[in-house]
Amino acid sequence: MQIPHIRDYQGKRIHMIGIGGSSMSGLAAMLIDKGYQVSGSDRTEGYLIGDVRAKGAQVFIGHRPENVHGADLVVFTGAAAADNPERVEAEKLGIPSMERSYLLGQLMEGFPQAVGICGAHGKTTATSMLSQILVECGLDPSVHIGGKLDAIGGSTRIGKGDAFLAEACEFRRSFLQMHPTMAVVLNIDADHLDCYKDIDEIEETFGQFMQLLPEDGLVIGKGTDERIMRQMGKLRCAVETFGMTDACDWHPANLTENDRGYASYDLCHKGEIVGHVDMAVPGDFNVENGLAALAAAHALGADMPKACQSMSHFMGAHRRFELTDTIDGVEVFHDYGHNPTEMRNAVTVARKRCKGRLFAVMQPHTFSRVKSLFNEYLTCTELADVTVVTDICAAREVDPGDINSGMLVEGMKAHGVNAVWTPTFDDTEAYLRANWQPGDLVITMGCGDINLLNDQIHRHEMEK
Repeated sequence: MQIPHIRDYQGKRIHMIGIGGSSMSGLAAMLIDKGYQVSGSDRTEGYLIGDVRAKGAQVFIGHRPENVHGADLVVFTGAAAADNPERVEAEKLGIPSMERSYLLGQLMEGFPQAVGICGAHGKTTATSMLSQILVECGLDPSVHIGGKLDAIGGSTRIGKGDAFLAEACEFRRSFLQMHPTMAVVLNIDADHLDCYKDIDEIEETFGQFMQLLPEDGLVIGKGTDERIMRQMGKLRCAVETFGMTDACDWHPANLTENDRGYASYDLCHKGEIVGHVDMAVPGDFNVENGLAALAAAHALGADMPKACQSMSHFMGAHRRFELTDTIDGVEVFHDYGHNPTEMRNAVTVARKRCKGRLFAVMQPHTFSRVKSLFNEYLTCTELADVTVVTDICAAREVDPGDINSGMLVEGMKAHGVNAVWTPTFDDTEAYLRANWQPGDLVITMGCGDINLLNDQIHRHEMEK
């Protein structure tokens, strides 16, 4: 089947199935800025729906066949199955269709510097860091991130410079549709096991992504990740490494950390100090994200002292360890982390900041992920004083009936974790308000709609 090309639909109506998704909403905004008419649909009112409506898109809630009527091209998220009624209707009417990743790859075509940033964790943060650095260094990049960054005014930016920066997602191998001239590989870890059989297949697919680089391209990879190093060893293009040890091309020297988990270090490149960084986002994992972004910025021509200065006031993208409220002396945060590794990172950072008791609120995401990573979930919040677990966010899946959050809570208790099951957001808010005390910290975690719990808590506080 021949894939349509977005350039052939200039000024026409593009209908986007799953328009509220982190990537799809950004692509919608980018298309509108380029003069396309955009409509779309999603299952529910997600937090990004308002943004695309404000840009001028017509958005339908619920997937119905008539939503695609009058569209010239349909773009669908990878989570929209072949039996989605809008996909079925588009095929019936002969409306050309393509999956989201093809659109992203087509938008990147023609840029001298097409940068794909991939990894199981940290893609949005590292891409946001690099975006802010390039903007503040005057390199005027185009950007597509799976989140919102104040420094670029949202999730997309159309610049006049040579660089296009985008997250490269491994879900359903979508990053293989990109055409990168530079790749940044943050980590390789087990996730999306609903579409990969095991970690070895995930590694192999990351290797295929790296093989997309031309001979004059560059791959920047984490030098302490054995799987990344094994795949980088097969490449014909140039490679550089970043990491916490001095064996890596880019690493921190004279690293210190304050009592809240914020690091300071001298940026070292192949034995030479090229700048100083005082991190404004906490955690060792963010030091590594920053090293990756700085390495890429150097390759893209950024002035390194300016780049380090930019990194020093990077405050994070929205939904990444974001403070949403302080109520009754309790700090309330939200983090997008949705698999055990990311949740463990978020809880580690929260533990350092918290002066009292730490409440980790987990919304498990998709039944398949909970089943495939069940054992990892059981201890990922062990540093918290209390783990509060909501019902599983089904997202694109149907409840198979053989897994639920109660099973997670029982497993956590068996591992010595103080856990409680609060199925709904109302249940969760009631539990927190009945138990928190001044000095405590609450962090909600998940990539579903758990951020709406933070909104709900804030709204109820304002209504008092």
